[in-house]
Amino acid sequence: MTRNSIRAWYLVHKWTSLACTLFLLMLCLTGLPLIFHDEIDVLTEGPSQVGMPGVGSSSDTPGLLPLDTMLKIAIAKRPGEVAAFMAFDNEGPLMTVTTAPRPDSPSAQMTVLILDRSTGKLVSQADESGVMHFLLQLHTDMFLGLPGMLFLGFMGLLFTAAIVSGVVLYAPFMRKIAFGTLRTSRSPRLKWLDYHNLLGIAALAWTLVVGLTGVVNTLATPINRVWQSRELAAMTSAYAGKPALERSRYVSLDKAMAQARKALPDTNPQFIGFPGGAFSSKHHYAVFFQGDTPLTQRLLTPALIDAETGAFTDARPMPWYNQALALSQPLHFGDYGGPPLKILWAVLDLFTILILGSGLYLWLGKRKTSVDAHVREVETGGTAGAAA
Repeated sequence: MTRNSIRAWYLVHKWTSLACTLFLLMLCLTGLPLIFHDEIDVLTEGPSQVGMPGVGSSSDTPGLLPLDTMLKIAIAKRPGEVAAFMAFDNEGPLMTVTTAPRPDSPSAQMTVLILDRSTGKLVSQADESGVMHFLLQLHTDMFLGLPGMLFLGFMGLLFTAAIVSGVVLYAPFMRKIAFGTLRTSRSPRLKWLDYHNLLGIAALAWTLVVGLTGVVNTLATPINRVWQSRELAAMTSAYAGKPALERSRYVSLDKAMAQARKALPDTNPQFIGFPGGAFSSKHHYAVFFQGDTPLTQRLLTPALIDAETGAFTDARPMPWYNQALALSQPLHFGDYGGPPLKILWAVLDLFTILILGSGLYLWLGKRKTSVDAHVREVETGGTAGAAA
């Protein structure tokens, strides 16, 4: 690699790292407890002891109340509101009903009720005021909504550029010293430079995966809007121009579910989007089905049921961009492999905090050093000049 190439890659690494470091530190610190959000919820709230395990969500399963009954119970708890979503736990009788002033109300105005279909009782109302919810909002959008999500997505792209440029610079740097060398007896700066480089290479794959999945996750709103404008519009083209269906004319929810299950057998319903909401048209129940493997559970297929007649309208797998979003969300927090993968994610998260902190320390220590001196440091394996 020529000196000019090293200089260019050094400048890319320096400025992309400096621009995103503080925000990445915030994301790593808030992300660490979020990796264990399920375990923390159990410790703080205790495991659920209601209902019968493994009964699924089929309307004809013995011991489960009809969906229409559960809907009435939920609406009675929130008078003046309407249902926006209904979601199922296919391994137990618990379900959620999300209510709001309107089906298309913003999420801040929605209330999530957790109900037990075996008893019809309200188990709890989702708490959106606790510490975990605060951390999730800070991690997701910094309480700024879509602009905050897109900003953090841009920080994720800068982080990716910093990783790639760091790897490119690592090759000429390591020509002068053995891989994994830690010169702990030398100056503190040289010691931390070696730690920074070694941890960066050790966590390379993880930082790229988490960084890129984080970028994809910040695009959730635009991705869903594209799906609405393209796929959903095509599926409901015969209803274009018709006025919104009045709620008094909605067909039985159990009838709609039965038709949807006929259209997509051997799958499990994950949630229902009610007419007028973000995931359905003004005339349809949208029943989203999932597979029964760890991978296919994330890949959804919506079945649209005419909310007035209960007739099946259409069903299509979600397009590739929605599937990429669905797969990236659990991968970002290590939700695929249970506790062992979560522990690995947490360790690598700590590595990343050290990488970011050491990089900031190295820059603060020699921020007035010339670019040429930094280039010489890369060329000599850190024995000349000062690194960024």
